[in-house]
Amino acid sequence: MEGSLPYVYAPGSIKTALERIRQAATPDRVTRDFVTTKLSIKGGTGAALIPFLKKIGLVNSDGTPTDLYKQFRNPATGGAAIAAAIKNGYKKLSVVNEYFYDLNDKELQALIVEVTGSESGSSVVRLAFSTLKALKAFANFEATQTPDETAGETPSSPATRADAASVPKVGSRELNFSYTINLNLPATSDQAVFNAIFRSLKEHLFSNVES
Repeated sequence: MEGSLPYVYAPGSIKTALERIRQAATPDRVTRDFVTTKLSIKGGTGAALIPFLKKIGLVNSDGTPTDLYKQFRNPATGGAAIAAAIKNGYKKLSVVNEYFYDLNDKELQALIVEVTGSESGSSVVRLAFSTLKALKAFANFEATQTPDETAGETPSSPATRADAASVPKVGSRELNFSYTINLNLPATSDQAVFNAIFRSLKEHLFSNVES
C-alpha cells in the first residue's frame, strides 16, 4: 500500500505559518505574495507552503481559502479545523488505522513507513512525520466536528427536538400522548431566520393544544 503523504522540507515553518494565518486578515487568494509579505515566509519554504495547504484542505485549487481556513482563524473552532485538515490530508494513514493521530511517535513512524513504502530512515518518512507532528500541535480531535470535515458534503445542522405537552382529556377518559419534531435547521448565522422558524412552530403546532 505505497503512497505519498503531504510534507514540507521545513516542518518548523508549519507553526510559523499557522500562527501568522491567524493574525493576518483572510485574503481573497493565498498567493506567493501573501505568503512572502503577510506571513513573512520567504524563498523555497514559502513557495512550498501553498501546495501543502491545498493538500490538507485549507486552500482550494484556485488559491481561495476554504471554510476550514476561516474556521481555523477562530479560536473556538481552530483545533477542530486542523483536526479535520489532518484527516483530509492523511487519509491514506486512516485506511490502515482510523485513529492514527493517537499513535505514539514510534507507532506513527512505523505506519508512515508502511503506507509510503519508504525505508524507515528515509527523508520522506522523517519529513512526513515531522510535518504531521507540527500540525497535531494545533489540532483538537476531541472537539465537535466542523461542517467541512467531510470534503464536498453540505453541512447539516443538528436536529432540534421539541416535545409537546400531553393533552389532558378526551371525553370522560384521560388521554396522554407526546410527539417529537426533528428539524434540520438551515446553515445560517442569521438569528431572525431561527426566530421565524420557532415562531411558526408555536403558532401552527401548539396553538390548538388546550390546557
